[in-house]
Amino acid sequence: MSTPTFDAILVPVASSDDARTTARALREHFDLSGTDVTFAFVVEKAGGVPDKAGVEQREAVAEDAFEAARAELTGVEVGTEITYATDVADGIRGVAADVDADAIVFVPREGGRLARFLTGDVALSLATDSDRPVVSLPTPEVGG
Repeated sequence: MSTPTFDAILVPVASSDDARTTARALREHFDLSGTDVTFAFVVEKAGGVPDKAGVEQREAVAEDAFEAARAELTGVEVGTEITYATDVADGIRGVAADVDADAIVFVPREGGRLARFLTGDVALSLATDSDRPVVSLPTPEVGG
């Protein structure tokens, strides 16, 4: 199987566990040498109503996620971006444009139909409404 190559990828993450899982999947499926890798975290804003969590709290979660990604991707220079948006998929697409990513790469998070209905299906929105390729990676083997 050939390894896809991109000059720049955007990797959206939602937590340190998500970042670790995604970083392991990146290592399994990509040769990252020469690739600009940017991990992004979207702080979801409520749009006129109180936010689910404080901004400082969400930024701390983002920093933990970025540290987890760096720990998994030793030897790879990892850029990071925090953005603020009322729609997570729009926030991801905005960062992808800002960093001129060739592709958005992620491991879908688990969640049932009810969870996707209540929170919106970010993966579906990315796959259907993005102006660049979206790569969905399988969850890596435990210990992989």
